[in-house]
Parts: sequence; structure tokens; C-alpha cells
Amino acid sequence: MAGWEDLEGADIDIRDSSQNRDDLDRLCLRVLGTEDGKKLMQWLRQSFLEQPVALPGSASDYAFYREGQNSIIRDLEARITRSLDKGNL
Repeated sequence: MAGWEDLEGADIDIRDSSQNRDDLDRLCLRVLGTEDGKKLMQWLRQSFLEQPVALPGSASDYAFYREGQNSIIRDLEARITRSLDKGNL
């Protein structure tokens, strides 16, 4: 079939996507689970997550931007929690 030739011999990671997620969860725990990492996460939480998403009179685009920042912090926290729940230290 035309077009499939490019896939032959391609270096394709066939690991299960849950394995990739677990690997990233463990990486986040190793990096951010240290004393310095905890301080960084606390600073991120205080500086971004615990601040208003939008202020009166601000453009609605700003709220979407801020919510994007917050979602990154929530994702990191969720990854650390998942890794700890699986007994990774």
C-alpha cells in the first residue's frame, strides 16, 4: 500500500501509554519530591494557583491564560500524588 514504506524500520515506542504516564509521574516525584522541589511547588501554588484567575475589567483572554498556568501546577501535583499512591519514593 502506498505511503506505508515510511513506517517500515521506524523507531516506534510501543510501550503502553499508562507506562509512559507512570514514568513521567515518577520523574515528577523524583524532581519535585525533594525539599527544594517542595519549596518550588509551594511557591508556584502561592504565586499562581492561589491568585485570582481574572480581575474586574481584565480581558477574558487573560483568564484563559491564567487558568492554563493553574492547570500545569494541578497536573504536577496530581502526578506526584499518583506516584506516591503507587508507593514510589
